[in-house]
Amino acid sequence: MFGEYNNVLQFVQSMEMYKILGVGRVVIYKNSCSPLMEKVLDYYIAEGIVEVIPWPIDSYLRVSSYWHHSMDPKDIGYYGQITALNDCIYRNMYRSRYMLLNDVDEIILPGKYPDWKTMMQNLQEQHPDAVVFLFENHVFPKTVFTPTDMFNISSWSTVPGVNILSHVIREPDRKNVFNPRKIIIDPRKVVQTSVHSVLQMYGDSIDVPMDVALVYHCRVPEQADLPRESLIKDTTLWRYNVSLIGNVNKVLQQIVV
Repeated sequence: MFGEYNNVLQFVQSMEMYKILGVGRVVIYKNSCSPLMEKVLDYYIAEGIVEVIPWPIDSYLRVSSYWHHSMDPKDIGYYGQITALNDCIYRNMYRSRYMLLNDVDEIILPGKYPDWKTMMQNLQEQHPDAVVFLFENHVFPKTVFTPTDMFNISSWSTVPGVNILSHVIREPDRKNVFNPRKIIIDPRKVVQTSVHSVLQMYGDSIDVPMDVALVYHCRVPEQADLPRESLIKDTTLWRYNVSLIGNVNKVLQQIVV
């Protein structure tokens, strides 16, 4: 979390989706955020679901906000993302059965299962030697809306950030373009990770089929010039809308935005 992060609504929605899907703890490496975002973090810390690791890496190195330091010549890329990921694995190696390594604008959405616990039990039974599970990333552009009064919630209009329920149109895959993946791991079997793959491990790595689960990634478009008819409507997220809306409302009422 860096750049005076203030995408409050999407953060709360992601947190509540993680809880619905069965997360036990969320670890956030925080460099900087807005005062309102600080209040949100304090709420989740008090709830016991969030642990914040201070990450003042820019006090010691010249950091880039790009994924690779060569794109903006500095000492280290993307605020030391890879370092943070590996640090997180070792901090939590004996605290968690599984770890999900992703950004807060990403949600692994199961297609065949109601939650992550059921999904992982089934994947582990099908692949007993697997210790790394790779999920396809799919961009749901935050610039493309699906008009519906159902999710036009007036109390959310004053909250800064993206309302993910309005974004259920995804970009198609591109031929000959690498589709990055995000990872669920058995932390006791992983030695070293990168962002989209594990570099050293004791066991197998499997690609999880898209019909089992995909990474819902609500962000700026990667294929901005595509006409709307080339995009794909995918309302998997809406399966959780009743619980999600209720939970988000409770959080926002407590924070008093």
